[in-house]
Amino acid sequence: MNRTLTIAFCFLLSCQTAQKEDYQNQIQIITAGGTITEIVYALGFGEQIIATDITSTYPESMQELPSIGYRNQIKAEGVLSLGADLILAEEGYLTDDVVSQLKGSGIDIHFFKKPTHTSETQSLINDLAVLFDAEQKGKELINSLEADLSKLQQLKSMNSMDSPKVAFVMARGEEMVFIAGEDTFAATLIEMAGGISAGKGFKDFIPLTPEALVSMNPDYLLFFDSGIKSMGGIDGLNKIRGIDQTIAYQNDQILSFDGLYLSGFGPRVGQAAFELAKALGY
Repeated sequence: MNRTLTIAFCFLLSCQTAQKEDYQNQIQIITAGGTITEIVYALGFGEQIIATDITSTYPESMQELPSIGYRNQIKAEGVLSLGADLILAEEGYLTDDVVSQLKGSGIDIHFFKKPTHTSETQSLINDLAVLFDAEQKGKELINSLEADLSKLQQLKSMNSMDSPKVAFVMARGEEMVFIAGEDTFAATLIEMAGGISAGKGFKDFIPLTPEALVSMNPDYLLFFDSGIKSMGGIDGLNKIRGIDQTIAYQNDQILSFDGLYLSGFGPRVGQAAFELAKALGY
C-alpha cells in the first residue's frame, strides 16, 4: 500500500512539474529594459519574448521584435494589445499612469531595479532565474560573470601603471552634451576598468561646459557609439567646445562602445570592463 502511494505521489509530482515547464515554455513575455531582456534571453526564454523596448538591442534578434517604445512614450493600450501573459520592466521605466492601467488589466507584471554594480547584476540574474524556475542556469550566468571579473583583476594586476583619467560624455547631438559625475554607471565602470572618473564633485549627469572639460583635461574621452554618431562621427566631435584643448583629443584617445554593453550592467559587464581596461592601456 505504501509503495502504491509513493508511486502515485511521484507520478503526480512529475505531472505537476511537466505542467509547470509547459506553462513556462508557452508564456508570452514583454520586456521593458535592455538589461532585463538580455538576462531573460540568456536564461533560455528569448523565444517567448514577443515585444520589447528600444533599449533592448542585444541579442540583435531582439531588434526585430515589435517595439513598445521608450519610457514615457510607452502607452498601456499598445502594450495590452500585444496579448502578453507576463511583463517584466525596470523600476521607474514606465509612467505611474501606465503601471496603474497595466495592473488594473490583471496582467502579471514584475518590476526590477536596474543594476549599477556587479553585485546588483548578480541579484537581478538570481531574481529572474527564480521567477522562471531556472536557478541552475542563473548560477551558470553568475559563475560566468565572476570568471570575467577575475580575468579583469588579473589583467590589472599584471600591469602597474598610473590610472588614467577618463571622462564619459553623453552626447545626443551637439546641443545635448552631458558629462557623467559620481554615482553613475560610467563612474563605476571606469573605476572597474582601472581608470579614474573625471567627473568629480557632482552626481549624475550635468551639461558639459567648455570650462569644465578643459579643467578636467581627461586622458581619455569615452562615448556611446550612438553618441559619436549623433555628432556626425569622430570628425564631428570638434563641435564640442573645449575638446581640442584636452589631452584625450590631442592624442586621439577617443573611445566608444555600444550603449547597452557599456551601461547595462548585464551578464556581459565583466567583458565590457575588461575591454575598456585594455583600451586604457592595461
